[in-house]
Amino acid sequence: MIYLEPFGVRASAAGLRHDQLRDLAREHHLLVLEDLPAPGSAEQFSQWCEGLGQIMMWPFGAVLELVEADSPTDHIFDHSYVPMHWDGMYKPFIPEFQVFQCVSEPGAGHGGRTTFCDTTKLLRELDPDLLAAWREVVVTYRIQNVVHYGGKAVSPLVVPHPRTGEPTLRYNEPPIEDDESFLNRPLHEFAGTEDVVVLKEELRKALYDPRYFYAHDWRAGDVVITDNHALLHGRETFTHRAPRHLRRVHVLGDPQFANPAVA
Repeated sequence: MIYLEPFGVRASAAGLRHDQLRDLAREHHLLVLEDLPAPGSAEQFSQWCEGLGQIMMWPFGAVLELVEADSPTDHIFDHSYVPMHWDGMYKPFIPEFQVFQCVSEPGAGHGGRTTFCDTTKLLRELDPDLLAAWREVVVTYRIQNVVHYGGKAVSPLVVPHPRTGEPTLRYNEPPIEDDESFLNRPLHEFAGTEDVVVLKEELRKALYDPRYFYAHDWRAGDVVITDNHALLHGRETFTHRAPRHLRRVHVLGDPQFANPAVA
């Protein structure tokens, strides 16, 4: 097993049971697997993920094909950056794990890394006064339902991890304000802070601080399992029409975690 910087591990899947993979993902928050068979069908990938727990189903099924669309209506299916966020924020249940499989990589120099921030590590090391201030903040998010998600979510900025109780950040980072090319821009309302501009800058610096930030450079065949409660994630811009193709499956916790942001 190889420890990644600043968090996560890379391990061989050979000889490891699904429950051991689940434990490693919980302990290290991000697990990169080697020695798995070459990407097969989406159905085969979904069946393999079932060993980790109950699959969260979406209108499209179990597997989301993350590939640039011909006529995208949302930034998820564009080649643009994706701001930091957590998955399932508009759904009745929040998945515990994301499982990503790289079917084809964008190629060297074409971008498209998936970005992650370990918010548990960030908050453990945050100035106590700043943490106390962040605990007062509540954010309301709204986004048009033009693909498979949308609606309204209301969440405190700092919430406990459903399994460990550790403080975590629940934040959907706003896109760049003057970026008119960004598709399906979410709306944000902040309560509990006197200066939203300062708060957003504090969060931006913290999320991309090298002590808490990891960007995964995809290679065909990679499988990455991540803790969706502990981490926020996003995506870097990639070259238009680069052959970046990921698959993603969500695995629910046991017990399932009802989303308090939409209660």
